[in-house]
Amino acid sequence: MQLALVIDLNVCVGCHACVTSCKEWNTGGAAGPLTDQHAYAADPTGTFFNRVQTYEAGTFPDTETIHFPKSCLHCEDPPCVPVCPTGASYKRKEDGIVLVDYDKCIGCKYCAWACPYGARELDEGRQVMTKCTLCVDRIHDEALAPDDRKPACVKACPTNARLFGDIHDPQSDVAQAIRERDGYPLMPEWDTKPANHYLPRRVNKAP
Repeated sequence: MQLALVIDLNVCVGCHACVTSCKEWNTGGAAGPLTDQHAYAADPTGTFFNRVQTYEAGTFPDTETIHFPKSCLHCEDPPCVPVCPTGASYKRKEDGIVLVDYDKCIGCKYCAWACPYGARELDEGRQVMTKCTLCVDRIHDEALAPDDRKPACVKACPTNARLFGDIHDPQSDVAQAIRERDGYPLMPEWDTKPANHYLPRRVNKAP
């Protein structure tokens, strides 16, 4: 099994609902607190597992705005794991999720340097490295209704731009979306085999 997110860039509107829901869930769960320090002061610091980058593509006047969500890609060959000197970074065999054991983490930042996607962040308050957990404390919680056992970002997305499931199961929604919509991994040249995939934008020409 390899759990992952599949993000549909065609319908992401850059509303940041995924960002805020991720922040809210993880400030109270096993990964938190992820507090912001001096958010409006001269030197703000904060920890986010999920960010949305927005930029323009094309040449004026034929430009388009692209919203590109980014978080840990839960690589099948994660470079952040072998560089960790304490074994704090590890990949779970049962579901493929890459996690951090905060009790072992010494905040050395080796994993952040090794990650080509910039998915690791230092929690300034606790001095430990943090990252997206795919809401591991939520998706396996049998006390929740089956429909709620999804990452917070998936539940919050108003356009259903985020899919979640096992990409190794050919019958899963995520595997079918990748297959039918030409889903692609981010920066495959690094050979990290990112589990998360993106569905490309479809440009609709005006009649």
